Amino acid sequence: MAERSFAKEVQKLKMGAGETFSGEGILAITKALLENGVGYVGGYQGSPISHLMDVLADSQEILSDLGVHFEASASEATATAMLAASVHYPIRGAVTFKSTVGTNVASDALANLASGGVTGGALIIIGEDYGEGSSIMQERSHAFAMKSQVWLLDPRPNLPSIVKAVGDAFELSEASNTPVMLQMRIRSCHVHGHFEARDNQRPAMTVSQALENPARNLDRIVLPPATYLHEAEKITKRWPAAEKFILERGINERFGDPRGKVGIILQGGMYNTVIRALNRLGLADIYGETSVDMLCLNAVYPLLESQILDFCEGKDAVLLLEEGQPNYMEQAIGLMLYKAGKHIRLEGKGLLPEFGEYTGQVMVDSLGAFFEAHAPEVLPVAKIATNETPVAIPDLSKMLPARPPGFCTGCPERPIFAATKLVQQELGEHHIASDIGCHLFSIMPPFDLGATTMGYGLGPASASAFQNTDRSGKRSISFVGDGGFWHNGLTSSVGNAVFNKNDGVIVIVDNFYSSATGGQDILSSRAQNKTKSTNNSITQAVKGMGVKWVRQIDRTYDVTKMRDTLKEALASQEEGPKVIIASSECMLNKERRVKPLLAKAAKEGKRVERPRFGVDEDICTGDHACMRLSGCPSLSVKDTGDPLRDDPVAAIDQTCVGCGNCGEVADAAVLCPSFYEVRVVTNPSRAESRRARVAGRITGWLQARRDAARIVFQ
Repeated sequence: MAERSFAKEVQKLKMGAGETFSGEGILAITKALLENGVGYVGGYQGSPISHLMDVLADSQEILSDLGVHFEASASEATATAMLAASVHYPIRGAVTFKSTVGTNVASDALANLASGGVTGGALIIIGEDYGEGSSIMQERSHAFAMKSQVWLLDPRPNLPSIVKAVGDAFELSEASNTPVMLQMRIRSCHVHGHFEARDNQRPAMTVSQALENPARNLDRIVLPPATYLHEAEKITKRWPAAEKFILERGINERFGDPRGKVGIILQGGMYNTVIRALNRLGLADIYGETSVDMLCLNAVYPLLESQILDFCEGKDAVLLLEEGQPNYMEQAIGLMLYKAGKHIRLEGKGLLPEFGEYTGQVMVDSLGAFFEAHAPEVLPVAKIATNETPVAIPDLSKMLPARPPGFCTGCPERPIFAATKLVQQELGEHHIASDIGCHLFSIMPPFDLGATTMGYGLGPASASAFQNTDRSGKRSISFVGDGGFWHNGLTSSVGNAVFNKNDGVIVIVDNFYSSATGGQDILSSRAQNKTKSTNNSITQAVKGMGVKWVRQIDRTYDVTKMRDTLKEALASQEEGPKVIIASSECMLNKERRVKPLLAKAAKEGKRVERPRFGVDEDICTGDHACMRLSGCPSLSVKDTGDPLRDDPVAAIDQTCVGCGNCGEVADAAVLCPSFYEVRVVTNPSRAESRRARVAGRITGWLQARRDAARIVFQ
């Protein structure tokens, strides 16, 4: 159950020629795929292209009607290997995944695909997760394009340019027998706009037709001596073909006045930010019209030497806007200018930050500095009235408290780490290896658990070196999510631990979905999926890999059981890894699933019951130990107004979803009995209403007595 349904939006994919398509970037990409006769599509979810996978999943009926095959791939490597269907057959295929972590996973298949080359157009839509909103390490996909000689497109972030780039990418791939990567930054994925639609096209050859007519070209198979010929073909045939196509098709665009003595070379994906910065500097109008000479590279690899040199001809200085590091493009363009004997000032890193996202303010400052240094005459003279006082904008980072990421309200993973913390309080600190996923929030307060993160599904593998020859000594504890488990962890982590007789404890956090990427179904999801096989047991898979010590916990909110099972695993004398599968449904997905059902039942007049928790402020001591072991966003503090109490008491706000974790933690840690549970009933019976009225009167009378006693005391 994905976090967002596109069931209504995907109906726009049926639009034909002459109609105006409006919507989000990811919808535009899907429409462009259909307009260009794609034959098969696959991918693996991950920001910023998770919603692209959701769109494809919700449009399976439309895809099927056109003869397009869709798969939700097991990993990015699986998705890239899927493009093998375009090696021997004239079938256009597209896959999508998050980069650069996804490209890391896919690199083996990508290298083989790029070596042998393709016959049909092969498109890899990568979600470039770089910058301030990123969730991964800061690297660039550009390196993979260079390493494997895969062409890299980076279109301007507007719907017509994105749609055009999809068609160009397929044709470029076929013209040069080379896979093409289409880089989609987060703003491009979610930008809104419109374009003129074209009719959808059935694939020239479907995958079913290919099965009935097998083809095989030995020259395309990656095996010596063909691999040596592949390398030569890349340089002598594919590269020239790509350059010819990019030039003739006008993939890269030039804006402004070519007679200018200074110019800007920029990645296509940076175009909107650059135009806005020029507008703020008075060098572009609100419609983006500018006289500044700009070469917008919608194809950032390969770089066309003839085009670069032509742009630089007659200029005193050129600014290269290349986001991220290393500065691959700056090095390449600098070498071109040097070999051509050009005496021109090339500015890039240094004038621009060496690293980090080029935000609007960064762009304004850097472009302003460039023009002040090399063309001050183009900058408009600032006119500031003498009676105006500049407004000082405060640095909010110094005024507001830090807000580290954390688990959602009611998250079933929170009690797992509360139990782990209780175990460490009793048995001492252990080496804990973390993994990619929601559970990685355990490294933050209040848990402060986890020392390393090596990759998706690699949490237990990253602890494999920590083996104690003395079985009475400490053991490592490692975590892996259910998404990471099926992606890579079953073999690389669990299988490795079994084969090497590792003695550590492995906790598989099973929340029924690939929750961190938007709640997509996976092999072990409990939902019934019409097009996918779900309800596959993690426990059986682990046992099938040879694990002997396995414990299944079906309610992670039972902190006491979770704690005791961890202690048992750390003390067990069984040889090999100790695996705990901790299962409870992701609360976000559960709320999305249950809330509409409860609302419908309440509207129909049916009795609906919801749990709520609270804190008895007369019992709470105000030591806040419950918060230090929970960290739930709904758990806060409250001033009682009692002059004899210095500390505020714990309180539960209206965001509580009734998971009961706070009370379970308090009970397991033997903290206090101040937590209580109530049931909120919609459409109660007459007897329940009478009881509630009586209880309300009694409670009100008791509260009035208490308040009166406080007033007398004061």
